Amino acid sequence: MKKIDLDTALRLIDGAKKKALEIKVPMDIAVVDAGNNLVAFQRMDGAWLGSINIAMNKAYTARAFDMETKTLAPFCQPGQPLFGIHASNDGRLIIFPGGIPLKDGNSVIGAIGVSGGSVEQDQVVAEAGVAAL
Repeated sequence: MKKIDLDTALRLIDGAKKKALEIKVPMDIAVVDAGNNLVAFQRMDGAWLGSINIAMNKAYTARAFDMETKTLAPFCQPGQPLFGIHASNDGRLIIFPGGIPLKDGNSVIGAIGVSGGSVEQDQVVAEAGVAAL
């Protein structure tokens, strides 16, 4: 089974950075391993400082629940079964696009989190990082 080591994490970040440069939006990019430990992080020049923790927490959320952060959003709205979940886990959960689990077959081996643009831009850049796996 694959694992997210430093070389792999840097390759994912490079794939994400290429997409961020293509769309001209500086991003914060985080990669965690299967144990949800931060393996690598990069803040592109000009990326928002406020997005550093958001990127890390998107990766954390994607690994903690083994699903894309965009998938959580509909379940977390008022009246839905997970309303308020974003306040759990010491406030680390992010429930909007940009966090994607990394898989080897059916096994989740880590996650990537991206922040710095619109949620649509974050998602596209995260997907480019996943494609580098």
